[in-house]
Amino acid sequence: MSVFRVERRTSLPADEAWRRVTDWPAHGRRVPLTRILVRTPGPAGTGTVFVARTGVGRVRFDDAMEIVRWEPPAPGSPGRCRLEKRGRTVMGWAEIEVAETGAGAAGRTLVTWSEELRFGFLPRFLDGVTARTGRVVFGRVVDGLLRGPGR
Repeated sequence: MSVFRVERRTSLPADEAWRRVTDWPAHGRRVPLTRILVRTPGPAGTGTVFVARTGVGRVRFDDAMEIVRWEPPAPGSPGRCRLEKRGRTVMGWAEIEVAETGAGAAGRTLVTWSEELRFGFLPRFLDGVTARTGRVVFGRVVDGLLRGPGR
């Protein structure tokens, strides 16, 4: 499995940063060639199931996920979300943490995205490449989500 972590500081309050990074359909607008299909009715929380479908035409793969931990941020306590990957092609987990830092307006909230990722069709010797690619792709996704729509 390849493991990577992305950390970003934002001037957004923790509850707004949380709302943006857990807006699953918005992830699909940020990840190239991907759309998100939420399979359970909202609002999001423990038990929510969704699929990230990536590809073009018949050449595609699904990343099925379920939220197994959902703790939005509260005063004095960080928000935590854990996703378990439920597919045969994409395996692993992702954890998102959103925490107020008290570090002034420019960096008042820290968003941390950690992920263990494995593609069933890739040989294990490519795990390092997968981790580096994941860090770049998810770094851009988190940056875009924190900037907001159309930015």
